[in-house]
Amino acid sequence: MSADWKSRPLTELVEFLNYKRVPLSTMQRQNRKGEYPYYGASGIVDYLDDYIFDGEYLLISEDGENLRTRKTPIAFKAKGKFWVNNHAHILAEKEEGILDYLEYYFSILNISPCITGAVQPKLNKKNLESIEVLIPEKVERLQINDILNSLTNKIELNHQINQTLETMAQAIFKSWFVDFEPVKAKIAAIEAGEDAEGVTHAAMSAISGKTDEALDQLQAEQPENYTQLETTAELFPSVMQDSELGEVPEGWEISTIGDEVDVVGGGTPSTKNPEFWEGGEIHWTTPKDLSNLSDKILLTTDRKITVAGLKNISSGLLPINTVLMSSRAPVGYLALAKIPVAINQGYIAMICDKRLSPEFVIQWCNSVMDTIKQRSSGTTFAEISKKNFKVIPVIVPSEEIQQSYSKLVSGFYDKIAEAAMECKTLSDIRDSLLPKLLSGEIIP
Repeated sequence: MSADWKSRPLTELVEFLNYKRVPLSTMQRQNRKGEYPYYGASGIVDYLDDYIFDGEYLLISEDGENLRTRKTPIAFKAKGKFWVNNHAHILAEKEEGILDYLEYYFSILNISPCITGAVQPKLNKKNLESIEVLIPEKVERLQINDILNSLTNKIELNHQINQTLETMAQAIFKSWFVDFEPVKAKIAAIEAGEDAEGVTHAAMSAISGKTDEALDQLQAEQPENYTQLETTAELFPSVMQDSELGEVPEGWEISTIGDEVDVVGGGTPSTKNPEFWEGGEIHWTTPKDLSNLSDKILLTTDRKITVAGLKNISSGLLPINTVLMSSRAPVGYLALAKIPVAINQGYIAMICDKRLSPEFVIQWCNSVMDTIKQRSSGTTFAEISKKNFKVIPVIVPSEEIQQSYSKLVSGFYDKIAEAAMECKTLSDIRDSLLPKLLSGEIIP
């Protein structure tokens, strides 16, 4: 430790604003839905029509099992306009950069001696205030913040980009395969007396969201992109037909998801047999791996099994681009596996080696999630069986339109996977630097 580092009481560094917190019941929140985040012990739990804080503050969990398990951060910043219940302490800084430093400090601090409660862990205000913080002088402290923030900010930026790409994939799927906007645009153009070129132009506008003027500009400035958009638009039919699911584009089929993908489940090798686990290098996943994913991409798993363990799972090792969906506790976590992986019994996995692509299937699952959950059953917790899942209807577009969608969206998922892998690398670097920087072992 650097000689000029000091141990200072937390109350000297921050001001506690717990007295401003206002807890609301579930029913009260139900009647007050809005745009402002409502924070609890581990993050945002709802959105309200009003706020009680405006600025940047540090929230520290006051109670909950997470104080012991540390599955999510116990100290995290809240910014802008928001509301806080009485399950999180709220701290305002007295010195520049204190909140950043404390957020990192608490991420590696052992708070076990400060926790009370055998059944419900609690970090009360008195015990939190008693914590002494090892801290350097301001200049060095801000340098430490800058190093760690540069990594954190890049990770957050990558996640934001990935969320944008995921939203784009969802929006395109909904437009093409749920709302049939390109088809309906063609029908409207025909009814308006447009010629063939005008009909195609209408579909191009529906696909791209561009006005006629913007399309003309695209043709002039990016002729290759214009031609590609035109080709895609021409793939969509200009007539709807009746089906058991209502009107669908002409030539598109109604099938069931079980007929279009291989639906498999998994298992858990006996945890009492070390031969199945010790030294294992095969990725084995439970829905827990998906619960904390920022992006719908699975790149690693918490546990690994051996070859002997894999032989105890009937579905075996699933290929890259298998679509994973948690089938219980809760139903509906989704991810695209970017690694070969074995699964436990808490999944329905979809191997997309028939007509539907992985990119199509994961977005289809997202679009019909309400139906999937409605088909779930169970007294202790909801679960959907493979039998109930397989019979869910799916609209199968023409092969050419599917290929066009998958070519476009697979590029999104390639970028998401690349950014997620970079986030993993940056997180590992940050986690290795944290204790060394915050102990003075490394001087900035």
